[in-house]
Amino acid sequence: MSAAGQFSAVAALSPLDGRYAGRLSALRPLMSEQGYMHRRVQVEVAWFIALSDAGFAEFKPLSPGARTYLLGLVKNFSEADANAIKEIEKTTNHDVKAVEYWLKSKFEARPELEQAAEFVHFACTSEDINNTSHALQLRSGRDVVVLPALDRVLLKLRDMAHAHADVPMLSRTHGQTASPTTVGKELANVVVRLQAAVDRIAAVRILGKMNGAVGNYNAHLSAWPDFDWEAFSQRVVEMPEPLGLGLTFQPYSIQIEPHDYMAELFDAVARANTILIDLSRDIWGYVSVGYFKQKLKAGEIGSSTMPHKVNPIDFENAEGNLGLANALLRHLSEKLPISRWQRDLTDSTVLRNMGVALGYAVLSYHSLLTGLNKLELNEEALAADLDAAWEVLAEPIQTVMRRFGVAGAYEKLKEVTRGKTVTAEALHGLIRSLDIPQAEKDRLLAMTPASYVGKAAELARRV
Repeated sequence: MSAAGQFSAVAALSPLDGRYAGRLSALRPLMSEQGYMHRRVQVEVAWFIALSDAGFAEFKPLSPGARTYLLGLVKNFSEADANAIKEIEKTTNHDVKAVEYWLKSKFEARPELEQAAEFVHFACTSEDINNTSHALQLRSGRDVVVLPALDRVLLKLRDMAHAHADVPMLSRTHGQTASPTTVGKELANVVVRLQAAVDRIAAVRILGKMNGAVGNYNAHLSAWPDFDWEAFSQRVVEMPEPLGLGLTFQPYSIQIEPHDYMAELFDAVARANTILIDLSRDIWGYVSVGYFKQKLKAGEIGSSTMPHKVNPIDFENAEGNLGLANALLRHLSEKLPISRWQRDLTDSTVLRNMGVALGYAVLSYHSLLTGLNKLELNEEALAADLDAAWEVLAEPIQTVMRRFGVAGAYEKLKEVTRGKTVTAEALHGLIRSLDIPQAEKDRLLAMTPASYVGKAAELARRV
């Protein structure tokens, strides 16, 4: 806290709300407690309006003015509204009940709404409101922040894959020199993997249930036994916003929605993150060996004692935060689908950390994109590396030898190259001695490590 009593970013317990707060401004309104309260109000209003349209003699359809007013409470929900609910919660010690009381307080001096006030939260258990609110939060967090952030990384990687499609690069299988590829093809590999992971995130259906204390519509049917409460609930859950929630209906549950879709979503995000950890480590290595240089930024310092350093800090930050995100996401996906009997409360406090898990992920996407935008290809270093690795041509030479039936092709090349410094002259001498057609000799003699890249360039441009 500052001297004036205002919250200070440097006093934040979490760096997401401190050091990195500015990078998460888009996620915070959606996944914070304020965002949670906002969605609870949205669900309560949608249920209330739908009840007025259900045909009950005791609750006539609301007037257009009342509907506009109620939807305005959702649309214009503010930090002040959230704080007002928190004040009520100090008395109720129950956050959902505090939302109900706040909403009823907004009916004052509006006779039409005051007369219908008891239909706020009618027949609902707290989890009817909470599970749908979490679903709305996750859908917005995914669609508005997470997927666009991943798409920006994908777009950058795809652009780089195309731009560097023809730039040859020495491969390093097991850390050793191996058949050449191109820079673009290696980035294209990541694009394909990441696109598949992003598609899985986007495909997860976001579910919601509104079926009472243990999922059987007990209270609902006690009030109106002949009413089709299941169909009504499905309409509210699936009807598009703002009058409905626009979610997928979950017909079977205990008191809580089973959270299996959440586990599926969190696992899908974690899979994308794992791919990006792999990328971050590889780029870090390429910077280390000089394949990439990093653009300088005026005033930045790489080391407190070594002024020459330009560290790959963005990729290191990305890797670290991706690890934190995955630790939380995996705990969420393993814990949330488990509930003792018809309900225990262990999920409630865990669910409040969904925004933290996604926050670390989004922070890492920001760092990764920043790092990728700083990279400059060092073609001289790439070319020098290839020119010092003529041994990689042992593969095409022995493959051509096999084509023409030269006995012991692999063994002959192994004897000449394994563990030795191989020169162009030595390989050319071997090629000239081979009993193969002259045209094939000429083709092999024209080959260099930089030209031995197969379809790499084509594959990179095609991605």
